[in-house]
Amino acid sequence: MALIISSLFHFGFFVLVAHFATPIVCIISSHERPQAALFVFGDSLFDPGNNNYINTTTDFQVNWWPYGESFFNYPTGRASDGRLIPDFIAEYASLPLIPPYFQIGRQHFVHGVNFASGGSGCLAETNRGFVIDLKTQLKYFKNVAKVLKKKVGATESKQILSNAVYIFSTGSNDYFAPLLTNSRFPYSDREYLQFIMGNLTSVLKGIYKEGGRKFVMLNLGPLGCVPTIRALNVQNGVKNGSCMEEITNLAKMFNSALPEMLKELEKQLSEYKYTIFNFFKVLAESIDNPTKYGFKISETACCGTGPFRGVFSCGGKRQVKEYELCKNVKDYLFFDSVHPTELAYQQYAELMWNGTPDVVAPYNLKSLFECST
Repeated sequence: MALIISSLFHFGFFVLVAHFATPIVCIISSHERPQAALFVFGDSLFDPGNNNYINTTTDFQVNWWPYGESFFNYPTGRASDGRLIPDFIAEYASLPLIPPYFQIGRQHFVHGVNFASGGSGCLAETNRGFVIDLKTQLKYFKNVAKVLKKKVGATESKQILSNAVYIFSTGSNDYFAPLLTNSRFPYSDREYLQFIMGNLTSVLKGIYKEGGRKFVMLNLGPLGCVPTIRALNVQNGVKNGSCMEEITNLAKMFNSALPEMLKELEKQLSEYKYTIFNFFKVLAESIDNPTKYGFKISETACCGTGPFRGVFSCGGKRQVKEYELCKNVKDYLFFDSVHPTELAYQQYAELMWNGTPDVVAPYNLKSLFECST
């Protein structure tokens, strides 16, 4: 049980936000404008390998086989068998793969940078000392903005930053950590949510101050239904390893609060635009009706051990060395005990790019990339 709790704490993979705001008028920019850059923030859902470069433990890394087996043919530090959502968004936006912050070459600055860190949260206290928390990611972004200004000049850097899209996946680890280690802070759920939203608001304002105008949020998925939680429920004697509603309800609280926070920012900040991808809806549908998304197995992971392969042992580099690997990863919604497969990420990225308002609103990402600030 301790390992399962630890893995959830470190690698909560769901993230931000939920329901939708009043549509904003968007002026479509000229085709002569260069393609908008992509800046990425968040946790293991989006981390392309930043945790490979920091002083951390294997609990916060996935830089070994079979991670990466389906696309890169080697491990990159992505928590999947292949690409992640930002990789597909970059492809659809005619950008190169957005590199990890610690791997960037100066020629890549104009296309964007990925700051995400597996295990991180909105709060600095979440996995402190082992991950790059959201405010530190903001600090790194400010460094990039400063270098970009020196590289291309104030006018061009301002245009790059204002036309760029800023995408976030964060919040899940803030919930997994205190809840599953039985170390809740002495606050009510509502007070704790306010701390999380306060930190997130601060980061969004920090990016806006540097010139960012277009923000994309994923809402938190049904956190209680990932294979690790189902396995934990089995160990706790819960019938059939069903979902843990307590965690999912916390995600729903977060998802209800986020749009209100974003609306408030819209009132305060000129030229500010945002959109929300309803990750909760599409992941819940994938779990409940996997054939709709082309999967055969939605409750058990491809890689891991124990009930639902929910023990976070994929690759055998953590405390538990034993693990099983499925024969056909394309049949599975989840690759490891917490994270989806490349195929799932691709389908979700397509919905973000071209989706209708029931899953992404007030903009889909295709229109947001075309928006002029």
